Amino acid sequence: MKDINVKELKERLDKEEELFVIDVREEAEYEDFNIGAELIPLGQLPQVLEDLEDYKDLEIVVHCRSGARSAAAKEILAKAGFAKVRNLEGGMLEWQKQFA
Repeated sequence: MKDINVKELKERLDKEEELFVIDVREEAEYEDFNIGAELIPLGQLPQVLEDLEDYKDLEIVVHCRSGARSAAAKEILAKAGFAKVRNLEGGMLEWQKQFA
């Protein structure tokens, strides 16, 4: 799937659309600033894929600080059969630039 920008994600979250948003940063980064996503650090993602099976048919948005780790997360999820995965372009840096 095509990646998503911060404006589109914010609009969809504000409308409470059904999305599963995963933050693949580390816990300390998440504690500093987060948008309420499910925290699953990138290094732990392969170990929890089975736990995410219920979300396989949902649109999933992955994000990190800048977009690099979430691009890797998108690839991991896609290889595991998750078809509707989008990376947040620019990550939390772009989010804070637009909305802080």
